[in-house]
Amino acid sequence: MTRDGADAPTLSPAIVLDTLDPETGLLVELAAMLAGGGESDVRDALAAALPVVRPAWVEEVILQTYLFAGFPRALNAAREWRRISGREAPAVDADAIDAPGARQALGQATCATVYGRFYTQLRANIRALHPALDQWMIEEGYGKVLSRAALDLTRRELCIVAACAIARQERQLHSHLHGALHAGASAAVVSAALARVTPRLADDDRRRVEGLWARVQGK
Repeated sequence: MTRDGADAPTLSPAIVLDTLDPETGLLVELAAMLAGGGESDVRDALAAALPVVRPAWVEEVILQTYLFAGFPRALNAAREWRRISGREAPAVDADAIDAPGARQALGQATCATVYGRFYTQLRANIRALHPALDQWMIEEGYGKVLSRAALDLTRRELCIVAACAIARQERQLHSHLHGALHAGASAAVVSAALARVTPRLADDDRRRVEGLWARVQGK
C-alpha cells in the first residue's frame, strides 16, 4: 500500500499458530512491558527481543502500543528501541495506510475477523457510546494500525491480549482473547501467551485473568 493509496490495500494477514515459538513469546512479553512495565522493564524486554525478534515486528508492536497504552509509552519505547538497536527509523513508512477509503475497508475487515459473530453488535454498542468512537475504532485502530501488513494479525492479537492483561483492561481482554482465537491462534498458544504475562500480575489480577480465559474457553 503506498502512502497516497494508489495501490490496492493489503490486509494484515492472519495465520494459523499452533505453538508459541520463542520469537513470538518474546514479542508477547515485550508488548506487555510496553503497556504496563516500568522503564527498566521496557529496556530489558527490548534488549531480550533484539537478538531474536525480527526488527519489523518489534517496531509494529511499538507502534500499536499507542492504541492500548497511549502515545507517551509508544514514544518512550521507540526512543529506547532506537538507542538499544542502533537502527535508524525508515525514511518512508512503506506500510502506511493513508487513504481514508482503504482505512475504512481494511478496518472493517480486520475488526470483523477479530470479533466474528459479535462484530455487528460491537459496532452498535460503540456507536451508542459516540459515533466518533465508532469511526476512530474502525479507521484509526483497526484500519490505520492493526491492518498494517508488516505483522500478521494473529501475533498482533496475542500482543493485544498481553497488553490488556497487564493493564487490567478486562472488557478488552475478553474481546481479544476471542480475537486471538478468531485470528488463528490455538487455545494452547493463547494459554502460553498468557503464561508469559501472568507472573507479572498480582495474585488477584492473575486469578481474574485465568478465570476470564476459562470462561472464554467454556470451561
